[in-house]
Formats: sequence, C-alpha cells, structure tokens
Amino acid sequence: MKATPGNSPQQLVDHLFRHEAGKMIAVLTRIFGIQNLELVEDTVQETFLKALQVWKFGALPDNPSAWLMRVARNRTIDLIRRQQKLANISAELSKRLQSDTEIAIEQFFLDTEIADSQLRMIFTCCHPGLNQEDQVALTLKSVSGFGVQEIAKALVSTESAIQKRLYRAKESISKHDIQFEIPTGLALNHRLETVYTVLYLLFNEGYNSSKADELIRYDLCAEAMRLCKLLTEHKMTAQPAGFALMSLMCFQASRFGSRLGEDNTIILLQQQDRRKWDQQLIKMGYHFLISSSTGDVLSVYHIESAIAAEHCLAPDFESTNWELMLRLYDLLLEQKPIPIVKLNRAIILAQTAGVAAAVDAILDIPGIAGLLEQHYIYAAVLGDLYGRAGNLPEARRLLEKAWLLTPSLAEKKLLQEKMAIFA
Repeated sequence: MKATPGNSPQQLVDHLFRHEAGKMIAVLTRIFGIQNLELVEDTVQETFLKALQVWKFGALPDNPSAWLMRVARNRTIDLIRRQQKLANISAELSKRLQSDTEIAIEQFFLDTEIADSQLRMIFTCCHPGLNQEDQVALTLKSVSGFGVQEIAKALVSTESAIQKRLYRAKESISKHDIQFEIPTGLALNHRLETVYTVLYLLFNEGYNSSKADELIRYDLCAEAMRLCKLLTEHKMTAQPAGFALMSLMCFQASRFGSRLGEDNTIILLQQQDRRKWDQQLIKMGYHFLISSSTGDVLSVYHIESAIAAEHCLAPDFESTNWELMLRLYDLLLEQKPIPIVKLNRAIILAQTAGVAAAVDAILDIPGIAGLLEQHYIYAAVLGDLYGRAGNLPEARRLLEKAWLLTPSLAEKKLLQEKMAIFA
C-alpha cells in the first residue's frame, strides 16, 4: 500500500495508535503482569516508533494492524528469552512457558484472547485499591490511548493534576498485589460503575472534542463503542446498564452525518436534516435499549438513552414530545443532580414553559456565576436565551464570553453568527 497525502505514515501511525495501542497494552500487560506497566508502555511506544521509521521510507503493509501486533509479539518473545530469571512475566505466562516460548506467546495474540485481555485491563485499571479519580485517568491512558491533555479536558482538570493521578495509580499498582482479572460477584458490579463512567467520558470527548479544529473525533467515539460492545458480549459483563450505555452511544452517533456542514460549520438539532441520520445505528440503539430492559434497576444510562430515543422518534424538531422529555430530565436529575443536567433541562423547559422560565432555571443553578466564567456552554446557552427574550446587550456579553472560553473553531463560528443575529 503506497503512502498518499491522505494516508501518510504519520497519519496512519496516529490513527492506529488510537485503535491498537490499547489492545497491545492489554495483551502485553497480561504477559508481563500489571506491575510491569512501564515496561509494557515502553514496548508499545517502541513498536509504533519502528512502524513510523519503516513505513516512511516506502510502501505501507497491506495489514498495518497485523504488522504492529507481529512486531509487538516478536519484541515480547525477544524480551522473555533475554530474561535470565524470567522475573518480568505474569504467573499465567509462567505456566504456559512449560511449552515452546513462541507458541505460548502466540496464544495471547489470538482475537478471543485479545478481547479478554482488554476487559481484564479495563477492570484492573478500575481496581478498588486505586483512588477513583486515578482509576478513570489510568483507564483512559492505558486502555484507550488518551493523551494527558485530552484526559484533563474530559475530567475538567489540569494536565499537572492528571500527571499526578497517573503517577499515583502506577505507584499503587506496584505496592499492591493487584490481579489482572475480571472480578466476580459484588466486586464486579461495583467496578462496572467506574468502567461505565470511563466509557461515557470517552464517548463525550469524541462527541464534542476539545481539539480546536475538530468538533467530532470519530475515532474516540468508535473506541468507546467498541469497548462498550466488548462488555455487552462477555457473559460476565453483559449487564442492563451496559446495554443502555451502548444504546445511548448508538443514538448519539447516528446524528454525526448531520451535525456539521460542508464548511465544518455546526448544524444545530433544530436545523439538522433528519434524513441524514444513520437509520442502522438508530435500529441498533433500539435493539440495545430493549436488551437493557431486563432487571429492576433504572440507571442514568437508561434515562439518557430514552431521551436520545425521543429525538430519533420525532420526524422533526417541532414534533418532539417536549413534555415527556421534561419528565425524563426530572428523572435524570434525581440520579444525577449536576449543573450540566440542570442546564440541559432548562433548554427543554424553554420549549414547554417559555424562555423566561428557562433563564430563571439556569440562574438558579448553584455556582452559576463561576460556571459562566469557566465553561463556555453555560454562557452560550444563557446568552442565546437572553437574545431570544430580547435582552440583546446581555446576550452579546455572554456570547462574547463563550467565544473566548471555547477552543473549538466551529463553535466560535457558530457563536459569531449568533452575535450577528443579536447585534
């Protein structure tokens, strides 16, 4: 395969790092043990550096992903053969090494074993021996290949704080006898909640990216959906909340084709061409939502998926069942009483009770003054509502504030258009 401007070695390596690094880290961690995570990360980095060095001088391999896995496998075999006392391997590998080393390593790289290793990696990163904040940061880093800046954005934190979380997590791993496994019983249910949170954050970062020039990061959303699907397919982790989360992701992803115009401008929900919504993904969303209906637990993902489903049911924006949407947001607030949910409820309230009621609801959000200074979305929504209510000076002030706060070029353009309307 020849390298082209749209398929350069650097672009391909960046793309594959997002899709393959997590798999490789999981497999190598299973081989070397979670206590050797630094060795694993170094080995993965060396693999991708080798790919860049080799591919930039000529043709790309027909199957780049397989090429990377083969290099990682060969590097692993080499490392193990060079170990005099075989200290840096897992107990599982130690048992398998009673046979030929190459055959033993090869077994870890089978597709079914890779999937199992990834689930083990997710649950190990979410071990109760780690601080929950550190669990989330480590999972995003080790399972999904997030950079420190991306993690900071997703968790509304700073890069230095994330670096500290990752360091603490690795220190805790080295001090505790943490097993690389999928837990069982109550431990499984407890840890699943953290896993769901991580996948939710991962999808949201892709859905509304922190990158200035890229509003939607399709690769991040696809990664979140891939990992969530892994959960739904494994007999130990196929739980109603997981199906609901997968349903939510399908409904949200179905609208990707209508969210951006040809010139990368944002198309708001009320202006979107619903004929462009991916009907196959919507069908999958309903499938997973139905699958989530077993049991007697109503999770936040069930409610959020139901909200997304209502949008998909309506033939156009005006036909949306706003009263039902408001009841769903009231249910969501009972389980998730956070500012962003209250903001989204206020947007729905504007459709049912009017703009003035929506403005009052936002101004009643605890800490709204600080939120308006720190996060563009609050200023953008409130500014738009003020504009619709005829308070043009306040609308312009808040929209200008939102413009300064967002790094997204597409969002800045949309805010400029709104400021022009309310000029």
